[in-house]
Amino acid sequence: MARHFLTGEELTSGEQSRLIERALELKADRGASGALGGKSVALVFSRPSTRTRVSFEVGVHELGGHPLVLREGELQLARDESPRDTALVLSRMVDAVGIRTGPHQSVEQLADHSGIPVINMLTRDHHPCQALADLVTLRERFGSLAGLKLAYVGDGNNVARSLSIACGIAGVELAVATPAELALPEVEPVPLDRAVEGAHALYTDVWVSMGDEQDAVRKRQLLAPYRLDERLLARARDDAIALHCLPAHPGEEISEGVLYGPRSAVWDQAENRLHAQKALLELLLA
Repeated sequence: MARHFLTGEELTSGEQSRLIERALELKADRGASGALGGKSVALVFSRPSTRTRVSFEVGVHELGGHPLVLREGELQLARDESPRDTALVLSRMVDAVGIRTGPHQSVEQLADHSGIPVINMLTRDHHPCQALADLVTLRERFGSLAGLKLAYVGDGNNVARSLSIACGIAGVELAVATPAELALPEVEPVPLDRAVEGAHALYTDVWVSMGDEQDAVRKRQLLAPYRLDERLLARARDDAIALHCLPAHPGEEISEGVLYGPRSAVWDQAENRLHAQKALLELLLA
């Protein structure tokens, strides 16, 4: 039976820990694994992508596999073919499928009818591959995840939800500071001062995600007090780092000085998408 990665909840604590360590091994030696030799992975994109597209395509290649990139207009999904029929066809031709799309239900439907692993590369509800890379970054910077506190400040979105799941499995304390109007129903928001106090890392995301443009003015007004800038970072631990899953808008959700400054781990975080996903592909396919 195929094993999927849709929300991050599919991993046990032990599996997640081993995957993080494996990601760092693969970072140290990018050519260390040919686990996908002779295998093909379909990568389906219905939304624009930089880090997800590049990291998955390069990752499959470095593992010895063939990445098959399929854009929105290149599949019959664009002409109302069902996720079920798409899954039945892809299951007979490739070894795994990753999908970056909007509705999370589309990924669930694909997985329900797939005989091969399905990886959620992003939906409106979840971004588990990003959260996995975030844990790799924290482990890399601090040597261990034990005892760490991560403060997420900003919009209660898919990244916040995936961090909640991943940190819960890893035993990392997560404090989410977000306006009540934008809070996730399953994650109790924490006042900003209390969230940042004692934090090893401060994390933010864009204020206006793809598909939310119609609510942009309201969201910017609500989120203005949550900007990740030098003053906010100074209220965390002296060794605290700044994280952002990108793309960033300097001067809006994060200051230019923090994004490009000495306490930024954003670019390591972006690179670690590659290594974390290679470890994940090994787990699901090797």
